[in-house]
Amino acid sequence: MGRVSAVPVPQPRAAAATAATSSRRSLAAALFLGAVGATVVLLAAGRIWAEGTASVGGGSVSLDASGSDVTGVPTALAVVGLAALVAVFAVRRAGRLLVAALLSLSGAGAATAALLGASDTGALDEKAARTTGDAAATVEALSHTIWPYVTAAGGVLILLAGLLALRYGRAWPSMSGRYERDGSPRARNERPVDPDRPEDLWKALDRGEDPTREG
Repeated sequence: MGRVSAVPVPQPRAAAATAATSSRRSLAAALFLGAVGATVVLLAAGRIWAEGTASVGGGSVSLDASGSDVTGVPTALAVVGLAALVAVFAVRRAGRLLVAALLSLSGAGAATAALLGASDTGALDEKAARTTGDAAATVEALSHTIWPYVTAAGGVLILLAGLLALRYGRAWPSMSGRYERDGSPRARNERPVDPDRPEDLWKALDRGEDPTREG
């Protein structure tokens, strides 16, 4: 009785399956990191970043400055990052790379601005001058909170989302490629994917399809 041998799975099909799985995971990770990072930045920038006192009439008054008092850059860049995260799926090819780069720069800029603002005294000095009526007044007993660093961490998450988009975004699906202007799914006229043809598998991935799924 002859020995029955297993039929090997074509290598291109296995490679395409691995690529599809990697694409889905990187997409989910980028969406999670970008959304969480922007939320962290927006929330942390509204918290108190610095505290101190100012001398008034022989006494002292407590002063504090929120992140938005110190710098509005992290908040603005978080909004830009959210817009870029959505726009990644509306463009393709070179446009997607540009938007992914903008997403990365937004995260890096937000983190840098937050770290620079962590030791800033300008906002509290301005409040001290207004409170005392003395333009030369400065804040005393200055202390900083952890919130600038939390904001910077949110910026780093946005940066990581951008780096994932730069690295894997080319294989992600595109809204413009899956839907027409009226929002209805576009009819597909492409010929069936041949698992033995690597070019067919990569074209299917570029269209956002799973080439390993049975028809």
